[in-house]
Amino acid sequence: MKEKPKPRIALLREKAGLTQLELSRLVGVTESTIQNWESGRTGTDHIERIIRFCKALNCQVEDLIEYVNELPKESVVPPSSLSEIRDLLGTDEVLTSTASPDTEVASQGQRE
Repeated sequence: MKEKPKPRIALLREKAGLTQLELSRLVGVTESTIQNWESGRTGTDHIERIIRFCKALNCQVEDLIEYVNELPKESVVPPSSLSEIRDLLGTDEVLTSTASPDTEVASQGQRE
């Protein structure tokens, strides 16, 4: 019987100190896509194919794609901390509003 692969995405994401939302924004997918990948519902087939490519070609994942620079290399500075990543993504720890929906409606009524 063939073993079903169990993705390690959640473990690696937590080790990097990222939330599912932050990782989704970095990768360019929805948060639910990250949830599906982490649970193994979807995505493992693609990952397995990439692994087979790399093994067959004796290369790293980064070697599979040639990137065309849109900006000069000197102007692209990768973030050096989790704080910088969160700043770039706009995901601060305090994202929720303290105003209740009733307060918001009342303040809108005063403006009218």
